[in-house]
This record gives sequence, structure tokens and C-alpha cells, in this order.
Amino acid sequence: MLMDEPTVDSISEIQTPSSPAASTDDVRRVADIISRGQRSRPGAFGTFVFAMFSTVLLWAAFTPLDFGPLAWISLVPLFCLILPARRTRWMYGIVFLCGFCFWLVTLQWMRLGDPTMILALLALAGYLACYWPVFLWLSRTAVHRFSIPICLAAPVCWVGLEYLRSHLITGFAWYLLGHTQYRWVNLIQITDLLGVYGISFLIVLANAAITQLIPLRTFSRWNLCWLQEEETVRQASTRQQLLGGGMAVTLVVLASLYGLVRRSHGDFPLGPRVGLIQGNFVASVRNNTDSPQEIYMQHRHLTGLTLSEEPDLIVWPEGMFPSGLYEVDPGVTDAELTSISPIPAAVWKDSGPQRALQDLADMTNAALVIGTTSFVAHADSYSLYNSAVLVQPDAGITNRYDKIHRVPFGEYIPLKDSLPFLQSLTPFRGKFGIDAGIQAHVFRWKEWQLIPIICFEDTVPQLVRKIARSANLNGSVQNQVLVNLTNDGWFHGSSELDQHLITSQFRAIETRTPLVRAVNTGISAVIDGDGVVREAVKFFDAGPHDDDNETIRDSMRDKRTGRLHKQLSCAIVADVPLDPRTSWYITWGDWFAAGCLMACAAIGLSGIFRRRETVGGK
Repeated sequence: MLMDEPTVDSISEIQTPSSPAASTDDVRRVADIISRGQRSRPGAFGTFVFAMFSTVLLWAAFTPLDFGPLAWISLVPLFCLILPARRTRWMYGIVFLCGFCFWLVTLQWMRLGDPTMILALLALAGYLACYWPVFLWLSRTAVHRFSIPICLAAPVCWVGLEYLRSHLITGFAWYLLGHTQYRWVNLIQITDLLGVYGISFLIVLANAAITQLIPLRTFSRWNLCWLQEEETVRQASTRQQLLGGGMAVTLVVLASLYGLVRRSHGDFPLGPRVGLIQGNFVASVRNNTDSPQEIYMQHRHLTGLTLSEEPDLIVWPEGMFPSGLYEVDPGVTDAELTSISPIPAAVWKDSGPQRALQDLADMTNAALVIGTTSFVAHADSYSLYNSAVLVQPDAGITNRYDKIHRVPFGEYIPLKDSLPFLQSLTPFRGKFGIDAGIQAHVFRWKEWQLIPIICFEDTVPQLVRKIARSANLNGSVQNQVLVNLTNDGWFHGSSELDQHLITSQFRAIETRTPLVRAVNTGISAVIDGDGVVREAVKFFDAGPHDDDNETIRDSMRDKRTGRLHKQLSCAIVADVPLDPRTSWYITWGDWFAAGCLMACAAIGLSGIFRRRETVGGK
């Protein structure tokens, strides 16, 4: 049986205490059965069905299926576990398992870079799955211990935990619930007030309002509570149902109206014409078959295709310049160079790579922002950076930005010295990793300010806000452009490429700053301050093609599906729409989500304290 409850047969065998034949033993047997029934919990099957149903719906709302409307109902089955006063058997374990399944399938693209990354995938999925039972416990504590309506408790707890995982252990701000709504452009404009967390709040509120309408019999039918305990389910009154539903509808309408007003700014001022260079070189830790020279020549060829459109700025993806750039601190001798690294002193002082970049800028008569590796020698050590450099015609390299936010297990191994086994979760052995940059840089070219961000830095909202805020304090807002250089070739054309682009769109709205991104294998794009991907002025298709007779692509999008092309070599020329608007988010940051996290902490601590107090009283 699924439930620890007395059987019908066992109950029928017991005579009631009021009958003439009843004995003291009969009374004790009845009391024992009632006691065991009170101590038992409803079964686990219904819990699993409801939690897994939410898992499937939520997965379908994100890429690759990308059916965003499902997000508005995806959490209703999970929220049904909040309302019964008595938790079901293995409730939190089952919810953790379903959360683990969600993250395992959603992040499956992590395994593509190297087979050993499967271990990192399992570890990350396990960590992220912990947020599901924590959310359920916090919400149940708020609803049953403090009588907070589910329409308030669930959104606050969900957003607070999204904010926490976006910061904890360097942060993981991928697949926030609000990301599912990127197509609804008017709705998502409140991102410049509340961050993407504001969209998540609206979606969770709608799910909670629908959950209040679930009939009581559903809970006992699926063994989420005993039939005789239906009255203990936190059923909302008609007034509460109307209030919750009305609040959800009202806030969604207000958010959409805000978006309409915010977007009624007229045409964006014309900014620089940019050429985005996109190679198609699949990356792998152990099986890179493309030579650095081949990669370089392909990017030079694609750059040449854009010159007929006279771009002001040309952007190459992360790490596509094959030669490292070497810099030596003043006063460092050749003997010291030899002692600090295996790199010969002659290589440290070779200016050939710098000359090659200047020649390329002179040839194009445009500024270049190119991703490369930088080595900086000090008297007793050297640093290695993932960098972006600004190269100007007739001037060469005039500025360099070193990546600040490193990818755990991809660019460095956290706690490697104290927990050496963590390196076994990666394909890397021995000395591994890059150093973190110290500060943001603004590349100045003509009247424009170019703000470089590298790789996954565009997925970290608090980092991009900090960089953009720093640039705002030192220049004109309306002349700024975020420039993202990325290598997504590790993920072989998977849904990671789509999700990475979606995340970038929210950075543009939060900062009200256009964002251009050059991405190896794709998806390269120009995004305006409303989070809309702009069409190219000119699209140059360099393949590959399935056959020799295939039509050359002349658009960023597949004409049959409307989806943006990925995993092909191409060059995109587009005009950047500048954005003179200011952003509340730039000034105040994640005040809303941080407030939700503080509320979560208060609920959790109060719940623990009151539980101990109750146990102590017994």
C-alpha cells in the first residue's frame, strides 16, 4: 500500500467501545489504530506525479522546446504540495529528485566539451536541485506557520532563491524563470526596474493564483492528504481567490503598459556600424582538429567580406587571435623571465603579434575588438588573462580588458588547494587556470564608448550592472555599447547557444544599453536597448552547406522556422541603435530580489526557531 493507514478489514473487526461486548483491550486497539493513522503520512506516488509534471512543463518552457507560455502553469502541480498541512511521505526527497532530473536534462549540453565534464554536470545538477526542496519548505512554512497567502509566499520565496543562486559560489544566473518570456517584449521591459527577477515574480504569482483554484478533492484523490484531512488543506476563500487572481492579472497588465510606454521613445539614435565575425570551429579539450593558423585565416577572410559595407568597428570572438600577447613589467630582466616561466625570453619581447593586429586594423580602416590571451610577466611570477584588446588604425593596441568573472571548473578550479579532488571533476590536470582581471575598462573609439565583456560575463546581471554603472559615471550614457566576445564552440550547436543569447537580451534591457556579440559557432547578434535582436544590414554566409547546390543564406534567420542560424561561419554587418535612456536598475540594482531573499531568511529562521520551541515544549 502507498499509505500507512489501517485497512478497512482491520477496522471492521473492531467493535466500538459503546457496544456491550466491548472490552478494555478493544478500546486500546482502536486508540492504537487512530494513533498510528495520525503519525503516518500520505503516500509518495501523488507527490512524485505532481512534482514530475512540473518538471516536464518547466523544461518545455525553456530551450530547446522554448514554449514560453507553459511557464505560466508549469509550477501549479509543484505548488499543490504547499497547501496540505501534513507533508507527504518523502516529499522533500522526491522534489529534490525531480529538480535533479530537470537540471540534468536542461544542462546536458555541458557534457559536449569533454566526457569528463559529465561529473561536473552531475555535481552542478545536484547543487541546483537543492533549491527545489528549500523553496517548498520555505513556502510551506510561510503558508502554514505564519498564515501568509500562497500568492505572496510562493513568489517571494522563488525570487529570493533565484537571487541567491545568482550570487552564491560565484553565481549561476542561467535559466531564471523570467527568461522564458523573452519574446513578449512589452512585458519584459520592467527588467530595467526589477531585473529579470520581476518577470519571475509575475510568473510565480500567476501559478500561485491558479493553484488556489484547485478543488479539494484533488488532494485526497492523489493521496496528497487523507480524505478526512481535506479540511487541513490551506484552501483559499472565494475572496482570496479573487484577490490573488485579480492581483496577478493587474500586475501583468501594468507591466505590459509600462513596456508600451517605455518603448514609445521614438527611433534609437544611429550608432557605429559594426562587423561581427563568426567562425565555426567546434572546441574540445582533447580533440581540437583546427590549427590556430586556419582559424586566424578564416577570420581574416570573413573580416574582408565586411569591408564593402564600411564598418566602423569589427569584433572577433573570444580567443580567436592565435598568438598570445606578451607584456613585461618595467625592470624585469631576461634571467628573471627565464626563472618565472618556461616561455623563452625572446618570446616575451617579440612584438610580432602586436604588429599583425595593427596591420589588420590599417587594412580595414576600422577599430578592432579581438579576443586573445595575455601573458604579463612580473619580477617573481607571471599572470595569464583571457583578454579583449582594442586595436586602432595607425595606433595599434590602445587598451586591454582582462576578464573579471571566471567560469568555475572551466577557467579555474575553486578551492583547488584545500579540496584537490575537485580537479578530477574537470578534464584538466596539473597547473591550470587563468587569473582574474582587476577592473572594467571602457574602449573609446571616435565618439563611442565600447564596454567589453567576455564569454559568460554577460550572464551575470550584477557584474554587467557594475561594469555599466562604472562606465556611466565616466562618460555619456547615449554613446555606450556593450561588446560581448564569446566562444560557444564547446557546445556543438546545442540549446546552450540559444539560451546564452536570450540571457544577453536581458542585460541590454537592464542597462538600457545596446549589446553586440561576436560568438564562435553563434549566435552573433546586435541587441537594442529593448532586448530586441536587430536584423543585419548585410549577412555574409561562408558555410558549411549540406551540398553544393544549397542556396547561400542571405539572412540571419532560417526562412522556414524564423530561428537564428547557428553553427556556421558568417559575417554580420549591422548598425548599432544607441539608447539615450537611463535605467533604474543601473542605479539601484537588485533591491527587489534582495528584499525577497531577506524575507526568505526571516521565514526560514522563524520557522526553525518556532519548531525548536514547540519541540522543547513537548
